[in-house]
Amino acid sequence: MHLTHFFTAFSARQVLWTLTFASQLVLLTVLLGRDRVRRYPWFTAGITLYALQLMAEVLLSGRMAMLPLQEIFLGLGVVSVLVSLAVIVEVAWNAFAAAPRSLWIANTAGLLAVAGGILAAWGPWPVWKQLALETLLGKLRLTQVIAQKGDTLVSLLTVGVGLLVVIFGRQFKAGWRSHTQMIAIGLSTVALAGLAVQGTVQHILRSAHPATRQEYERILSLLANLMNGHKVVYIAAIVWWIIWLWMDEPGAATQPTTE
Repeated sequence: MHLTHFFTAFSARQVLWTLTFASQLVLLTVLLGRDRVRRYPWFTAGITLYALQLMAEVLLSGRMAMLPLQEIFLGLGVVSVLVSLAVIVEVAWNAFAAAPRSLWIANTAGLLAVAGGILAAWGPWPVWKQLALETLLGKLRLTQVIAQKGDTLVSLLTVGVGLLVVIFGRQFKAGWRSHTQMIAIGLSTVALAGLAVQGTVQHILRSAHPATRQEYERILSLLANLMNGHKVVYIAAIVWWIIWLWMDEPGAATQPTTE
């Protein structure tokens, strides 16, 4: 009975927050302890930044005024987008460093064109003339748009790079069970799940017309479950990275390192 009261005292959000933060610390320990940081510094930075965002969420929420708090979180969101772009480049470089320059240019242009086209069609987009950039709220809204659309672009590019690594990686330096491919698979899975959740949430918000408070609360519960589902996928990806990054790549014990 006491254990039941103990666990019901925590919400699903609190449990997922704790599991996410704890698994991030374990992953960072593996990256440092197994000397993976030299090869994947931006991936390590991305995990660290997300852990800092989780800490900021707990330490600052309810202790600061809303506007300064939003400025901090939105600023971290923009920085996260930039770091995530660096992670994509890092994964691609580790996988295809030996590829001809013409292949790099063609694939980069193709990925950007496809991802940019999808992003342009992926709504909703704000009416730019109504942002009122001369006001603080307008600037915050612009920062929010940059963070949200940047995150969507990062997800699209991540899925694209992940597919390239899985399909063509073995021809270069990212064969099966390589750390680069394992990182790419985890990142792509999280990104694909995030895009699916984002699209589902947008569909629900457009089509739902709650007539009662009970229907409204049911919609909120559904949205919360979708967000929690994405967090579960992220935790599973971290466990995946912990396992594979702890192990050496095939042949690493017999072949001298060139790094």
